[in-house]
Amino acid sequence: MPRFKSILCPIDFSEFSVKAYDYAQSLAGHYKAELLVQHVLYSSHAFYIDAAYRATCRKLRTDALRKLREFAKRQTRTKVQPQCVVQDGNASDKILSFAETQGVNLIVMGTHGLRGVDRLMLGSVTERVLRKARCPVLVVRKPVHDFVSPGENADPINLKRIVLCMDFSDHAHRALKYALSIAREYHAELTLLHVLEHLPGSTDLQSATAKVTKQLKELVSPRARKPSLVKFLVRIGKPYQEIIEVASETQTDLAIMGVRGRSSLDSALFGSTTYRVIQLGPCPVLAVHR
Repeated sequence: MPRFKSILCPIDFSEFSVKAYDYAQSLAGHYKAELLVQHVLYSSHAFYIDAAYRATCRKLRTDALRKLREFAKRQTRTKVQPQCVVQDGNASDKILSFAETQGVNLIVMGTHGLRGVDRLMLGSVTERVLRKARCPVLVVRKPVHDFVSPGENADPINLKRIVLCMDFSDHAHRALKYALSIAREYHAELTLLHVLEHLPGSTDLQSATAKVTKQLKELVSPRARKPSLVKFLVRIGKPYQEIIEVASETQTDLAIMGVRGRSSLDSALFGSTTYRVIQLGPCPVLAVHR
């Protein structure tokens, strides 16, 4: 089972990064992982030419670090002690390079989550990190229903239901390992969902569904299912629509999807299933790279 040892949460002080921080601190607490909180100040090369600009830049970094530490102190409701880091430069470049140098196992990011098929656009920073990261990326926007637990010192996130989107590819098999690990940590119900998109007219629907259900059950041994409840579900239709519908119907707290390697993550992929589930779905999405 994969375990998160180091988690990175970029913060821009928006409401979306506040929600992402809840997930980051909760996961860090469950996995006893190091939590890194990063804020990136935009800067140009001009900052390093003139002494006055350099002094201004130093003050901005000092102020940002103070603000970041105050944010962490105010928002942390677990025993996790986050490490705060401020850098300047291009946000996506700094997030990716920092994650790489620190050996981060998971990046947790917020996104504005504009809804509507005609507004399928993630924030440019989130989108680039999704495309280029070498580790799983959890994308959080303000969910339809709230999972924040009451109590000042309570775990801010209570994951009860997780859906894994399984298409039997190599990257989906890798995502399954993460799904089982997280379900075990949170004692959550895990549903393995496969969507049949194209069925020949002569296909017996009942037989096809039974065959796929059997394949899904063979992926998870009875021992691996404990202590979580594992369910298996087959739907027919467009994958992203069925994934979103299932997540809405069951009040899913987290969807997990395997995505292709970094060189294959192009606009066509994010314009289809993964991208649409992140943008239009009712819950955060963990994208697991191969």
